[in-house]
Amino acid sequence: MLVGIVSDTHDDLSAVDQAVETFESRGVDTVIHCGDIVAPFAATPFDRSFAFHAVRGNNDGEWALAQTIDAFGTYHGEFAHLTLDDREFAVYHGTSEPIVEALLASGAYDYVCRGHTHERTLDDLSGTVEINPGGLPFPQAPADPAVAILDTTAPVGPDAVETLSVS
Repeated sequence: MLVGIVSDTHDDLSAVDQAVETFESRGVDTVIHCGDIVAPFAATPFDRSFAFHAVRGNNDGEWALAQTIDAFGTYHGEFAHLTLDDREFAVYHGTSEPIVEALLASGAYDYVCRGHTHERTLDDLSGTVEINPGGLPFPQAPADPAVAILDTTAPVGPDAVETLSVS
């Protein structure tokens, strides 16, 4: 199974469309959004042939976002624990670093998917892989918008994850 991971799209429809196009062209089965979609109109492009899961980010102030996503996917609120193809995922936006650190240290997850920092991260921490696809670039973190694609048929680890620029 191929799992697409994206975060911090912040209503940038160009970045969203590029992410969706990348996921579709690669045959992704499931997409995880790690928060900061912001408004419902920026969620609807993810209504595609893949399953869609999203968590709340600190900039997701529009309460209609949950209803919009639940019409075609699953909105999990602050946190999601997903089991995809026998892999355990924690999905959290990442606004509290102690929570991210606790998820990574818990040993309960193969992958911790997060966003918030707008910096790409792919680290193996004692058998749990932290994935942050990056999000939109900010002046302090100049990078192209990016997504990650994880292959659940590969052994658990950073080598199962590919990070791609989408601009």
